[in-house]
Amino acid sequence: MGRYSLAALNTEIIANYRDKRIDEGKSATTIRLELALLSHLFTIAIQEWRLGLVANPVLNVRKPSPAEGRNRRLVGDEEDRLLRACDQHSNPFLGWIVRIALYTAMRHGEIISLTRSQVNLVRSTVFLPDTKNNEVRTVPLTNKAAETFRQALNHPVRPIDSDLLFFGEPGRDGKRRPYTTNRMWAEALKRAEITNLRLHDLRHEATSRFVEAGLTDQEVASITGHKSMQMLKRYTHLRSEELVSKIAEIHLTFRCESQLYYNLVLVKHALLVGLFSK
Repeated sequence: MGRYSLAALNTEIIANYRDKRIDEGKSATTIRLELALLSHLFTIAIQEWRLGLVANPVLNVRKPSPAEGRNRRLVGDEEDRLLRACDQHSNPFLGWIVRIALYTAMRHGEIISLTRSQVNLVRSTVFLPDTKNNEVRTVPLTNKAAETFRQALNHPVRPIDSDLLFFGEPGRDGKRRPYTTNRMWAEALKRAEITNLRLHDLRHEATSRFVEAGLTDQEVASITGHKSMQMLKRYTHLRSEELVSKIAEIHLTFRCESQLYYNLVLVKHALLVGLFSK
């Protein structure tokens, strides 16, 4: 669509572009993001640039249905196998990064871009000034997360030219950038004999564990940085499973109390019969 001006774009052209991207095999999420970006451009042009456009044609184009979110959880002894495989790598960064993702639900980009000054072990928090949602967030740390950060901060090898907690080798320009995990992650999965697991799945695992621990949606969102409660609805089934066990306990308690009451009635009746028979 680059050859069109904003004024020339209409609903038909944009719909044809959508269909072309679908035929190219692009995901629904990618197409929805592209249409959202184009729609935002029209909104800015109409409201701020005053280009004379009368309407936003993207609003009349049907968007592909959003794909279902991944629901990959660690099962069986996968966590132990994964961590052992990560720890076999010569650089301890991979094991620390994986543990932090699993214990905090932080995004991969948030973890590898951390600086030492963002970690406060006295308060057991990590301060994130720049997140995906462009909002400041403070992440509370569990005991395991705090211990992992303590090990990372005490790592004896530390360059003087970077404050990054997980630093890479200097580039051609001499600057150090965050540590990259792609190749090492793939090798760890192969050693652990684990398939269909992405680093981002660890964020989903951590979030699920927070829900299972009984935290409210607001508490979970404050930790994970989910911007809307709608995004946490995919974890509702975990609360339903928790409610099943609670209801079962209520039923069991009621049945025990009812049986106790019935036994007391029988005892009282027996005592009265014995009293009047004398």
